[in-house]
Amino acid sequence: MGTSRGKVPLSIITIIICTFTFVALLISFSSSNIFRFKSCPRRDSGDRNVDYEEDDGFEFDPDECSLSHGKWVFNRSIKPLYSDRSCPFLDRQFSCVKNGRPDSDYRHWEWQPDDCALPRFDPKKALRKLKGKRLMFVGDSLQRGQWQSFVCLVDSVIPKGKKSMKRGRVHTVFKAKEYDATIEFYWAPFLVESNTDLKVIADSKKRILKVDSVAKHAKHWIGVDFLVFNTYVWWMSGLKLKSMWGSFANGEEGYEELDTHVSYRIGLKTWANWVDSNINPKKTRVFFTTMSPLHHRSADWGNQNGTKCFNETQPILKRQYWGSGSNKQMMSVVASVVRRMKVPVTLINITQLSEYRVDGHTSIYTELGGKLLTEKEKADPLHYADCVHWCLPGVPDTWNRILYAHLLF
Repeated sequence: MGTSRGKVPLSIITIIICTFTFVALLISFSSSNIFRFKSCPRRDSGDRNVDYEEDDGFEFDPDECSLSHGKWVFNRSIKPLYSDRSCPFLDRQFSCVKNGRPDSDYRHWEWQPDDCALPRFDPKKALRKLKGKRLMFVGDSLQRGQWQSFVCLVDSVIPKGKKSMKRGRVHTVFKAKEYDATIEFYWAPFLVESNTDLKVIADSKKRILKVDSVAKHAKHWIGVDFLVFNTYVWWMSGLKLKSMWGSFANGEEGYEELDTHVSYRIGLKTWANWVDSNINPKKTRVFFTTMSPLHHRSADWGNQNGTKCFNETQPILKRQYWGSGSNKQMMSVVASVVRRMKVPVTLINITQLSEYRVDGHTSIYTELGGKLLTEKEKADPLHYADCVHWCLPGVPDTWNRILYAHLLF
């Protein structure tokens, strides 16, 4: 039968009612928590050269963004902010290109977190953040590499005559005069005091740690606005460490040989107690850079015929790779000590991302005892390749991008 003129068929009315009901349900669900996900702003992979400005809506939130989970992406278009020839403050130890390294791909890998965007390092913005303030890196030679990376990252935007470097045996200060800002390094390889702080004792069996005191070092940390600590590799010189309480006046007497992780925990607790007792978190922000991995066993990453990190030109691409050069027990000590502190400490977690970068070490393109390796030494990477320290520019620049992200936040 035909329908009467001017009347809408019942089937059409039913479809309209169902459609409105469905839309209403969608609106209801979307306003509830069922489909609400928290996530960090993420850049499109083809837009990695965009710098995020303060007014562009980008906000880094470390509570929601895990920067330690991700992958290295090769991007030839990425140009380092400095080179080992352009930055006059870079030690020869880290100047791999100047020391003859023939490949350069290691400088064009970018760390891309899984669920958030890592803001690109902006030298001027970093200096504005440091205006009138002090940033100090405290630790060993790996921390010195991170400090030099930071100095070189900002150096190019500071006019000549507006910067200075005052080098000391223990304490070195770079100053950006226009900003009244200092970027400093303080040498304390164990953080706690030891008999090898000033005159390095090569024989690790003769080193003694004063695990109950940081006072000699810590007096230099007072009044600093941003403190970035690190200590790991110097502790890994054996299964046990000579540890003592009290004065070094007793010489070889009075120490006790402790398991490395036990001594490490006691030393970190001493450091943590000092921070909790002396740092006002309203005036000083405290950071701790996690352990930098060593790459001494090429078999760890499947290169059975390799020699340590020598001649490695690409990162490890296997997700969650973890080699024998990173001690999870030591890592857990840091986490447990920091977790119990009253003063908040931000962990700059660089371990997992650095694990992949077997290609980033100085290898044979470095110096030993203040002298560049000879051709004979270079021909013997098994004994002379440095698979602890990193070329600059290189991996430590990414550590500083993470620090920079936290500074902005």
